[in-house]
Amino acid sequence: MKILIIGPSWVGDMVMSQPLYTVLKQQYPHSQIDVIAPNWCKPILERMPEVHSALEMPIGHGEFNLSSRLNIGKNLRATQYDRAYILPKSAKSALIPWFAKIPVRVGWKGEMRYGLLNDLRTNMKSFQYMVERYVALAYPKTSMLDSTSLGGLESLPRPRLKINKAAQHSVVEKFNLNISTPVIGLCPGAEFGPAKKWPEKHYAEVANEMCNQGRQVWLFGSQKDHPTCQKIRSLVEDKNKCKIQVLAGDTSLIEAVDLLALCKTVVANDSGLMHVAAAVGCNVVAVYGSTSPKYTPPLADHVDILSTDIKCRPCFQRECQYQHLKCLTELPSSWVIDSIHKLESIVEKEC
Repeated sequence: MKILIIGPSWVGDMVMSQPLYTVLKQQYPHSQIDVIAPNWCKPILERMPEVHSALEMPIGHGEFNLSSRLNIGKNLRATQYDRAYILPKSAKSALIPWFAKIPVRVGWKGEMRYGLLNDLRTNMKSFQYMVERYVALAYPKTSMLDSTSLGGLESLPRPRLKINKAAQHSVVEKFNLNISTPVIGLCPGAEFGPAKKWPEKHYAEVANEMCNQGRQVWLFGSQKDHPTCQKIRSLVEDKNKCKIQVLAGDTSLIEAVDLLALCKTVVANDSGLMHVAAAVGCNVVAVYGSTSPKYTPPLADHVDILSTDIKCRPCFQRECQYQHLKCLTELPSSWVIDSIHKLESIVEKEC
């Protein structure tokens, strides 16, 4: 069985697609699973043991480019895939498997995909969580009526990214990091927009308290998040600044994966790195602002999800329509600090 997956475009969604590959491998143990994904997601796929090959999508996100999709599809015909699973809901995402003449093409009803998909699922909203929607595609649509058909979220496989110990050791040396002191990871960025970003001041209060308790703090993110992380470090007491390591913008994504795996607990906004932290085995304290964990919660073994109860959330807006961001500003750092202690206490009891 040769299977082609048209993968999602965002890091967090790509992490959450792994349970689908796990289930497909359970059903077809000798299958070859190849995933087409944007270049920035390829390192994540390379840490999934279920994936045979990560194929780069050379077309930009949102770009139609019919001729390139036709060429990609024609080039894939030689592989003779038996079936394709199309995870995005756009019409253009279904073109490559169609051009590749893959006989079975599975996906949810989306933008005018009739004909492009010949195993079209129409009851997506019967499944609450994104991971359920992905995994449901692995089963015949006649048996996938709603979430109960899958046995609930807790019964599904969880994302688990492999850690390359040699690469991890190299990146620790590269950044001259100290791993003899317990590490708290902070991921203060959010690609979606400011309505997901817990205030820098609050993150700094958490960082300062963790340092006072004998921990060190590593700040993760993209180049865009570097100023935010530097601001957090600047707000920490001078005596603790030496315990704060700003890694945002300096690491590659795969280096961040290996370093996050060294963190005991990670505090993150609703973001791709939140899902990465969950998939490498960290305790996760997830801070939600304008969005909701009722669709894409972190799938960690030990997780605490924090949010305020103001009436206007979740609004799912990139920016606060009322310009107050109370869903984030009114979530105090003490809640996060208490959550860190609670999760670590649970882990200690289990050990």
